[in-house]
Amino acid sequence: MAIPWLMALKVIPWGDVIEHAPSVLKAARKLMDRQPAQPSDQAGTPATTTPVSAVPSLGELKNALIAAQGQIERQAQTQRELTETLAELAEQNARLVSTVEVLRLRTRVLVWGGVAMLLWLVVLTWQA
Repeated sequence: MAIPWLMALKVIPWGDVIEHAPSVLKAARKLMDRQPAQPSDQAGTPATTTPVSAVPSLGELKNALIAAQGQIERQAQTQRELTETLAELAEQNARLVSTVEVLRLRTRVLVWGGVAMLLWLVVLTWQA
Protein backbone atom coordinates (compact mmCIF):
# COMPACT_ATOMS: atom_id res chain seq x y z
CA MET A 1 0.00 0.00 0.00
CA ALA A 2 2.93 2.36 0.63
CA ILE A 3 4.40 1.83 -2.84
CA PRO A 4 1.79 3.95 -4.72
CA TRP A 5 2.34 6.80 -2.24
CA LEU A 6 6.08 6.63 -2.74
CA MET A 7 5.62 6.60 -6.49
CA ALA A 8 3.22 9.55 -6.26
CA LEU A 9 5.70 11.49 -4.17
CA LYS A 10 8.41 10.83 -6.74
CA VAL A 11 6.19 11.83 -9.67
CA ILE A 12 5.11 15.19 -8.19
CA PRO A 13 7.41 17.98 -9.41
CA TRP A 14 8.16 19.33 -5.92
CA GLY A 15 10.51 21.95 -7.27
CA ASP A 16 7.68 23.50 -9.30
CA VAL A 17 5.26 23.23 -6.37
CA ILE A 18 7.74 24.93 -4.04
CA GLU A 19 8.56 27.55 -6.66
CA HIS A 20 4.92 28.50 -7.27
CA ALA A 21 3.60 28.30 -3.69
CA PRO A 22 4.46 31.93 -2.81
CA SER A 23 2.78 33.24 -5.95
CA VAL A 24 -0.37 31.23 -5.16
CA LEU A 25 -0.38 32.67 -1.65
CA LYS A 26 0.08 36.23 -2.98
CA ALA A 27 -2.74 35.75 -5.48
CA ALA A 28 -5.07 34.49 -2.74
CA ARG A 29 -4.23 37.47 -0.54
CA LYS A 30 -4.84 39.87 -3.45
CA LEU A 31 -8.20 38.21 -4.01
CA MET A 32 -9.03 38.69 -0.32
CA ASP A 33 -8.00 42.36 -0.50
CA ARG A 34 -10.21 42.99 -3.55
CA GLN A 35 -13.34 41.89 -1.70
CA PRO A 36 -15.40 44.83 -0.44
CA ALA A 37 -15.93 45.26 3.28
CA GLN A 38 -18.96 43.42 4.62
CA PRO A 39 -21.84 45.78 5.44
CA SER A 40 -23.13 45.09 8.95
CA ASP A 41 -26.41 47.02 8.83
CA GLN A 42 -28.18 45.05 6.08
CA ALA A 43 -30.00 41.86 6.88
CA GLY A 44 -30.92 39.40 4.15
CA THR A 45 -34.60 38.97 3.45
CA PRO A 46 -36.12 35.83 2.00
CA ALA A 47 -36.80 35.90 -1.70
CA THR A 48 -40.41 36.22 -2.73
CA THR A 49 -41.90 35.29 -6.02
CA THR A 50 -44.33 37.57 -7.74
CA PRO A 51 -46.71 36.49 -10.45
CA VAL A 52 -45.98 37.84 -13.88
CA SER A 53 -48.48 40.56 -14.72
CA ALA A 54 -48.70 43.18 -17.41
CA VAL A 55 -47.85 46.12 -15.13
CA PRO A 56 -46.54 45.28 -11.67
CA SER A 57 -47.56 47.54 -8.86
CA LEU A 58 -45.15 49.70 -6.91
CA GLY A 59 -45.40 47.36 -3.92
CA GLU A 60 -44.56 44.33 -6.07
CA LEU A 61 -41.58 46.14 -7.56
CA LYS A 62 -40.43 47.11 -4.07
CA ASN A 63 -40.74 43.52 -2.85
CA ALA A 64 -38.88 42.22 -5.89
CA LEU A 65 -36.12 44.77 -5.34
CA ILE A 66 -35.81 43.83 -1.67
CA ALA A 67 -35.68 40.14 -2.61
CA ALA A 68 -33.03 40.81 -5.26
CA GLN A 69 -30.96 42.84 -2.81
CA GLY A 70 -31.16 40.00 -0.29
CA GLN A 71 -30.09 37.49 -2.88
CA ILE A 72 -27.18 39.69 -3.97
CA GLU A 73 -26.07 40.07 -0.35
CA ARG A 74 -26.22 36.30 0.20
CA GLN A 75 -24.18 35.72 -2.95
CA ALA A 76 -21.64 38.34 -1.86
CA GLN A 77 -21.36 36.64 1.53
CA THR A 78 -20.85 33.29 -0.16
CA GLN A 79 -18.16 34.80 -2.37
CA ARG A 80 -16.39 36.30 0.67
CA GLU A 81 -16.48 32.94 2.44
CA LEU A 82 -15.11 31.17 -0.63
CA THR A 83 -12.35 33.74 -0.94
CA GLU A 84 -11.40 33.29 2.72
CA THR A 85 -11.37 29.53 2.22
CA LEU A 86 -9.14 29.92 -0.83
CA ALA A 87 -6.72 32.10 1.13
CA GLU A 88 -6.63 29.56 3.97
CA LEU A 89 -5.97 26.75 1.50
CA ALA A 90 -3.16 28.72 -0.13
CA GLU A 91 -1.56 29.33 3.27
CA GLN A 92 -1.92 25.66 4.17
CA ASN A 93 -0.37 24.73 0.85
CA ALA A 94 2.59 27.02 1.51
CA ARG A 95 3.08 25.49 4.97
CA LEU A 96 2.77 21.99 3.51
CA VAL A 97 5.35 22.72 0.83
CA SER A 98 7.83 24.10 3.35
CA THR A 99 7.29 21.08 5.61
CA VAL A 100 7.80 18.68 2.72
CA GLU A 101 11.02 20.48 1.81
CA VAL A 102 12.28 20.08 5.39
CA LEU A 103 11.37 16.39 5.31
CA ARG A 104 13.18 15.95 1.99
CA LEU A 105 16.29 17.55 3.48
CA ARG A 106 16.10 15.36 6.59
CA THR A 107 15.66 12.27 4.43
CA ARG A 108 18.76 13.16 2.41
CA VAL A 109 20.78 13.68 5.58
CA LEU A 110 19.52 10.38 6.96
CA VAL A 111 20.37 8.51 3.76
CA TRP A 112 23.87 10.01 3.61
CA GLY A 113 24.35 9.24 7.31
CA GLY A 114 23.30 5.64 6.69
CA VAL A 115 25.70 5.34 3.76
CA ALA A 116 28.51 6.79 5.87
CA MET A 117 27.76 4.33 8.69
CA LEU A 118 27.70 1.45 6.22
CA LEU A 119 31.04 2.50 4.75
CA TRP A 120 32.48 2.87 8.25
CA LEU A 121 31.35 -0.68 9.10
CA VAL A 122 32.87 -2.01 5.86
CA VAL A 123 36.19 -0.32 6.66
CA LEU A 124 36.16 -1.74 10.21
CA THR A 125 35.45 -5.29 8.99
CA TRP A 126 38.26 -5.10 6.42
CA GLN A 127 40.74 -3.92 9.03
CA ALA A 128 39.92 -6.76 11.39
